[in-house]
Parts: sequence; structure tokens; C-alpha cells
Amino acid sequence: MSAPGLTDDQLAAMSRMSGLEFLRFAFALPSDQRPAVIGDLFGMRIVSLEEGTASFSIQSLPTAANPLGTLHGGACATLLDSVMGCAVHTTLGAGVGYGTLELKVNYIRTVPVDGRTLTGTGNVIHVGRSTATAEGKVLDENGKLVAHGTTTCMIYS
Repeated sequence: MSAPGLTDDQLAAMSRMSGLEFLRFAFALPSDQRPAVIGDLFGMRIVSLEEGTASFSIQSLPTAANPLGTLHGGACATLLDSVMGCAVHTTLGAGVGYGTLELKVNYIRTVPVDGRTLTGTGNVIHVGRSTATAEGKVLDENGKLVAHGTTTCMIYS
């Protein structure tokens, strides 16, 4: 990882961090001191990061509308991919990476693009030597299920 504003010592320290430590450190950096991530595009906010679980929130904004005027499914898919992938990342050792191999999303209801908060939570199901699986849910601010999904991630050292 290279990022403007980070010293060589910080970069070296990050390479020795567990997945959970790395995420907590990287997300605590000001946006001008780290590379841009997909969460920046959606205004994602971290709700929690713990071993085996990650929770982020987004707002349903008109800029993410589909042609019918409701939230595009890609917003929930991106939120699910992010929380499930980061849940897997929290379980990995220093220097171990991952990538989404498969993503399955089920949409339950439409979401108006009126600024309501959606919260996605991902939980690890299994982490092996070469693959990991996780599941996730997206809830609206009233606790209603909007979407849910599963992922398989490749693990690479």
C-alpha cells in the first residue's frame, strides 16, 4: 500500500498488522493520507469492526438512484461486498490478502432515495487456507431487511 502522507515507518508497521489492526489503522487515517476506497464514493461510515464482523452504513441518496427513482441495487451489493469482505479481513494475519471470488445478493424491498440510513453487517462463516465465506444483511433505519447475501473470498499470502 502506498499513500500520500504516510512515512516509510508507518507503511512498514502496517505490513506487520493483523487484518483487524490494519483496517482499524487505515480507516482512522484522514482521507488525504490514504488511497481512495469504494466506500468514499458511497459515503460509507464504519459502525463497528471486530474479529469476524464488520458493520458500515450509507445514506440512500438520489445520486445512487436507478431509472425508476429508487436506490440502485449496486449500492446494497457494494455495501454487502464491503462488510462481508472486511469481516473476512479482520480474521487474517499480517500480510495476508483476500479478494471476492463470488458474491450473491438477494433484494427484499425497494429503498427510497431520501437520505435514509442503511446499515450493512457482515459475519464470517468460515476461514480456511485458500477460501473464506461470510454472510451479510442490510437493514434500514427501522430495522427492516432490505437485502442479504453471501460471499466466497480467495485468501492469498
